[in-house]
Amino acid sequence: MNTARQPDPSAAPAPAEAEAQPPAPAPAPRGAAFLLAQIGAHAAGRFAERVAALGLTPADVGLLRMVAGRPGRSQRALAEDLGVVPSRVVALIDALEGEGLVERRRSAGDRRNHELHLTPEGRRSLGKVSRVASAHEDDLLAALDPDGRAQLLELLERVAAQQELTPGVHPGYRTLAKPAPKRKD
Repeated sequence: MNTARQPDPSAAPAPAEAEAQPPAPAPAPRGAAFLLAQIGAHAAGRFAERVAALGLTPADVGLLRMVAGRPGRSQRALAEDLGVVPSRVVALIDALEGEGLVERRRSAGDRRNHELHLTPEGRRSLGKVSRVASAHEDDLLAALDPDGRAQLLELLERVAAQQELTPGVHPGYRTLAKPAPKRKD
């Protein structure tokens, strides 16, 4: 009879064996801020892809919506609403005007100011964007029923208000106001 002890397979590994095993992966981030950032980045990327098919960028879409929301707004007022320098708005509007989507009209009250208006083509483009945005939101929130969607929207609006975010203005416009950092070579 063999009386030699067999190693217990359930026993902890010897110290040398434990060191050879790779460390356990860190748990995935789960906080609300992380999830909002993750979903936001995903949603922004998908929206950019969808509006690119219309020949637009998300920034173009935002400007078209703002011009449509207040026809006749001056470039200066638009810059203030966006929190960017007026010269940056001029460049953005130049591009939309070049595409035939926006037109500048001299203000009757102050000829130094230009009022912004959508062209008929701009209104058509905004209609297409509305359909794309609706489909985008439906895809993004497909896991929620109508009550869940309404609840999510209400909660996000409360958080945005508490954070003092400007309703309807994407914070990405703020980055347009800052020059790109200089590279240090």
